[in-house]
Amino acid sequence: MTSALVFLAAEGEKENPLIPPWPEVVIGLIAFVIVFGFLAKKLLPNINKVLDERREAIEGGIEKAEAAQTEAQSVLEQYKAQLAEARHEAARLRQEAQEQGATLIAEMRAEGQRQREEIIAAGHAQLQADRKAAASALRQDVGKLATELAGKLVGESLEDHARQSRVVDRFLDELDDKAATAEAAR
Repeated sequence: MTSALVFLAAEGEKENPLIPPWPEVVIGLIAFVIVFGFLAKKLLPNINKVLDERREAIEGGIEKAEAAQTEAQSVLEQYKAQLAEARHEAARLRQEAQEQGATLIAEMRAEGQRQREEIIAAGHAQLQADRKAAASALRQDVGKLATELAGKLVGESLEDHARQSRVVDRFLDELDDKAATAEAAR
């Protein structure tokens, strides 16, 4: 065994196991250049293409997201503006309705007042007419009673209607004058 170690040691001085022989290095280098060239020609463009597509997709996605965010912001602003306009319009309509209501109430009050005045005026006119009718009926009744009474007192009949009317009218006019002066004295 010692002889085998000695043999290996003698051979080891000749060649370093860490440094390969020159023909292997040249063949390895040629194989490396061929593999590297093949990879650079075929695989690297595909890898670059995939990386470019991925970068573009990411950048496009970011741009799309930014565009979508900008569009969403503008739509939000439009909705806010429309909402503010709708609120303003609702307030304006509410104000108009209140004004119309107040106008309608004022018109109804004026109409009620006018109807009340008409009813009062009609009542006064009816009272006046009733008073005149009552006074006329009263004059006739008083005239009949007065002529009957005067006829009984005098003892003769006072049947002449014209004379009878004049006497009664004169008598009632005197009574009206006395009543008016008594009322004015109060």
